[in-house]
Amino acid sequence: MNDKSIHLGNHLKFIIPSILGIVLFMLPVPTDEGYTITVALLASWLQGQLAGQLSLIMMIIIVVTAVMTVLARLLGREAFARTPFFQGLFYTSMFWTVTRVLAAVFAVMVYFRLGPEAVHGPNTGQLLLGDLLHVLFAVFLFAGLFLPLLMNFGLLELFGTLMTKIMRPLFKLPGRSSIDALASWIGDGTIGVLMTSKQYEGGYYTKREAAVIGTTFSIVSITFTLVIIGHVNLEYLFVPFYLTVLVAGFVAALIMPRIWPLSRKSDSYVRPDTPEVSEEIPAGTNVFAFGYRNAVERSRKETSVYKFFKEGGQNVLDMWMGVAPIVMAFGLVALIIAEYTPVFQWLGLPFVPLLELMQVPYAEEASATILIGFADMFLPAVLAASIEAEITRFIIAALSVTQLIYMSEVGGLLLGSKVPVSFKDLVVIFLLRTIITLPIIVGIAHLIF
Repeated sequence: MNDKSIHLGNHLKFIIPSILGIVLFMLPVPTDEGYTITVALLASWLQGQLAGQLSLIMMIIIVVTAVMTVLARLLGREAFARTPFFQGLFYTSMFWTVTRVLAAVFAVMVYFRLGPEAVHGPNTGQLLLGDLLHVLFAVFLFAGLFLPLLMNFGLLELFGTLMTKIMRPLFKLPGRSSIDALASWIGDGTIGVLMTSKQYEGGYYTKREAAVIGTTFSIVSITFTLVIIGHVNLEYLFVPFYLTVLVAGFVAALIMPRIWPLSRKSDSYVRPDTPEVSEEIPAGTNVFAFGYRNAVERSRKETSVYKFFKEGGQNVLDMWMGVAPIVMAFGLVALIIAEYTPVFQWLGLPFVPLLELMQVPYAEEASATILIGFADMFLPAVLAASIEAEITRFIIAALSVTQLIYMSEVGGLLLGSKVPVSFKDLVVIFLLRTIITLPIIVGIAHLIF
């Protein structure tokens, strides 16, 4: 594309939506609780407005999804042939059909307080339907609606060009993945998963790249790490705590793409006919100028306001109806196991000698928290709050953040998204991240305390 063919309107078509996207998803906004992003603020406002109705709304969404999925299975794939989006949303495999039906049963039981308390108790069903799914409803609404600002107007092309020489050698990933990581880091891991899934479906990531980004870079936001460190009464150590999380997370991000199971994922695209997206920079070309030209060229393809809102609306429905039932079903089962059985304590016993070898005080109590984070990231901090040794509470809090995969949110989201990872993959990745980051966190903790 010749620079002379770029008119002022072309520049503005890239610049204005991209700045709006950065303001909404990536610009830190100070609040009383710490820093967040505008999308998260909008989500919090909406939760406040609909506080009394959101549990009912989410129950209805999950039940409608289950009914439509069963109908699609009974009527056959061609029943929704006229609307490919709804065909893809509702016509799923038998496994996911059963999962959605189970989620609907759970949602009804929790909302109406039916059946055993293990299902609808405050630390299981109520935690999901009455708290987490409220957050997901609001975040998905605004993030899904405005995500095209980040993805469709050239910002990814610009960042892809600028960051490819960092992301490729270090993490074996395209430069554009830096946007996913940044949106997660400042905002929320759910936004990172949403972006990764949409980029993968659009043919911008291979199966391996999508799996690596979704399980490695959909990191916990700064705001949530503040909540974790506050719960273990170590707020005064937030800076060294967050630096510890960054160092351990960085090392895990270097190693994980290079080992099984992520290294074995196919470098093919979701559709076989997808042309490979190149971020190569021609020799002798200014990096920024080349990236900027690519960005403007991408933005020129967006010609319809209707298409923008249609794609945003489809994003929202895809996450509400595709992901929320998975979080409800898998998240609730995981929380019931964590809350009412000693399974996670038993699974943590092999870590006792390792923790003792690393001179971690209260090794037995700490071991009970190590694997329970797979159910929910907040559970290790809850159990650790009563441990006397500050160094042990510090280690548990940092590990719970760097483990990253927890079924009540990110794990459930990944399974419900199009990102090509299985439940077995998530279990293995969780364990590997635990084994990789634990010695790093313990080593840094010994330097601090």
